[in-house]
Amino acid sequence: MYAITQDRFGGPEVLYRTEVELPQPGSGEVLVRVRAAGVNPVDSAVRAGHFPLFPAPPFALGWDVAGVVEAVGPGVTRFEVGAEVFGMPLFPKAAGGYAEYLVAPAAELAAKPATLSMSEAGALPLSGLTAWQGLVGLARIGAGQRVLIHAAAGGVGHLAVQVAKARGAHVVGTARAENHAFLTGLGADELIDYTAIDFTAAIDPVDAVFDLVGGEYAPRSLGVLKPGGALVTTVGHNPGLTSAEAEQHGVRFETVFVHPSAADLAGLAGLAEAGALRVHVEREFDLADAAAAHASAGSAKGKTVLVP
Repeated sequence: MYAITQDRFGGPEVLYRTEVELPQPGSGEVLVRVRAAGVNPVDSAVRAGHFPLFPAPPFALGWDVAGVVEAVGPGVTRFEVGAEVFGMPLFPKAAGGYAEYLVAPAAELAAKPATLSMSEAGALPLSGLTAWQGLVGLARIGAGQRVLIHAAAGGVGHLAVQVAKARGAHVVGTARAENHAFLTGLGADELIDYTAIDFTAAIDPVDAVFDLVGGEYAPRSLGVLKPGGALVTTVGHNPGLTSAEAEQHGVRFETVFVHPSAADLAGLAGLAEAGALRVHVEREFDLADAAAAHASAGSAKGKTVLVP
């Protein structure tokens, strides 16, 4: 089979196609023929050496996958050969999703929703789990609450809008004006063009903030949070705030460290099957063109996907 790998840190050009041996599933594992692999910001950060999850190249990127079970290892009862699955296996350890096949723990995969294409399912896991674990697990969003989502049109943001809406929340998002119609179609109730308006002066107080930007956004967001509210960030390297500072303002501060969870994937799948969750794939690239996908991914609305 072939896979995309790199033997040095750097820009998108360090990614190249190589032939590797077909892996075999061990106990509790399945062999998945990859039909779609999502591209995420963490992929680019690891590729460039800015987020040292792995000590040094060579290694293969990719965690988001959707595909078909080709073989099952000893002890696997969750899936049979031919089952369509999706997931984010092994994160933050190397999974090697940029490949024609990969081996993954069966316990970290879920059945692909029939309502999603392979590309949509392959784009969902990491971003969807981040949104679910941040809003449902940490912010504990419920019906009637107001939630502010920064960078609402991005890969995580557009899914977070829908997760919050499905929980019965009133959703406020920051996004460029050209993305407002897109987000209104996903259920957003209020939208603020952050390039033209200061969000701190434009919205009523909210019960939770989901910060996908970091830096100054977190401390600025304190001013719109109700007492006892929650500020949840995905930005571990520069969150702009500490738990102690948040506590002084009478709110909780939490950081999402996304992790594999078949139960959370099933929650996302349930929303998709109920028609409450759509995955926007802005761009598809052939797997062999992974370098081009990385070069363009930062400008994409929604998600970018590689298709073997």
